[in-house]
Amino acid sequence: MRLRRQFGRRAIMRMALGAASVAGLRGAVPRRARADAAPGDYAHALEQARGETVYFNAWGGDQRINDYILWAAAALERRHGVMLRQVKLKDTGEAVARVLAEKTAGRADGGSVDLIWINGENFAAMKSNKLLFGPFTALLPNFGLVDAERNPTVVLDFTVPTEGLESPWGMAQFTFFYDSAKVPAPPRTIAALLDWAQQNPGRYTYPAPPDFIGVTFLKQALHELIADPASLQKPVEEAQFAAITAPLWAYLDRLHPLLWRQGGAFPDSATTQRQLLNDGEVDLYMAFNPADASSAIAQQLLPETVRGYVPAAGSIANTHFLAIPFNANAKAGALVAADFLLAPEAQARKQDPAIWGDPTVLALDRLKPEDRAVFEKLPRGAATPTDLGRALPEPHPSWVEALERQWIVGYSH
Repeated sequence: MRLRRQFGRRAIMRMALGAASVAGLRGAVPRRARADAAPGDYAHALEQARGETVYFNAWGGDQRINDYILWAAAALERRHGVMLRQVKLKDTGEAVARVLAEKTAGRADGGSVDLIWINGENFAAMKSNKLLFGPFTALLPNFGLVDAERNPTVVLDFTVPTEGLESPWGMAQFTFFYDSAKVPAPPRTIAALLDWAQQNPGRYTYPAPPDFIGVTFLKQALHELIADPASLQKPVEEAQFAAITAPLWAYLDRLHPLLWRQGGAFPDSATTQRQLLNDGEVDLYMAFNPADASSAIAQQLLPETVRGYVPAAGSIANTHFLAIPFNANAKAGALVAADFLLAPEAQARKQDPAIWGDPTVLALDRLKPEDRAVFEKLPRGAATPTDLGRALPEPHPSWVEALERQWIVGYSH
């Protein structure tokens, strides 16, 4: 069992800045061709992109997602002559730190990251440090298939306006999964989860922060435990952090001795936690994809008796995005890739639970009838909740690092 070593994002940033010499950066990535000029429209992007290699930095912890990206890469090369190469990350902060280090070293073009899968605190960090190219979404033909008025999360990332600096890629909502053959009545509130863990010691765990599912569990618990969840929509104020979060740490103090391995170790990702359920070591796992278990069942990664549910109070929901760093070497290729990944064909394949199961960001009523029909024919999957309940807003990005830091101080081993 792999267990995540704990590094806060500030520490990662410090390491990146400490290593930011031009010579060091050149040694860390392949030598690149001369960076392309930023295209003024999509037609020019198509022309410039042919023959380019786009280094797509994306979390690589799920083989289903990696396989989907391989499919997209083959389609992009065949149709547009663009080579998409996935750089598999354990944490998106790795790529953010690399771009920041390159900027600190004066590397204004020819950067090592062309496209990045991102949201939340990582987007906020890149935006505040002026590490992003754009705005660019207005250049993408398929962005017109997104309806920001009815779905504001496609232009609002953890309360931070995207301002065209990232393109929506998929929807997400925090979902719990359980084996119905073993758990007839799963706990549907955070308080009920503690009661359930007392009756079933060792049968629950969660990924260790800074894993994003682990941090989302903390945010979900905080939302249910505190009197005023609206306070999470504002930036963290250090003077109030301890008082606001006190119910969370008190809850974890009671929960941890009841966890898998008595809270002495934690899985490093939701993928690992899902495997623990498949191996019979735990009875619950969480994912940000409501169709995660349906997709896993289709690929024989979970028993067919697994089912999903959303907590009674609702659950944290967001959109995940694609962004282009300010110094990307292949900006044109990155634009073409981002537009293709937003196309109905690519979005429908992504939503298919037999492939990935990640919900689309497209407004179906904006699609051609034949494209809409593809989505309407997709199977839901038996493990996918029929009712996702209330979508709870993500806290301000500053809460992520604050919660990570306090958790590592109090609970990492």
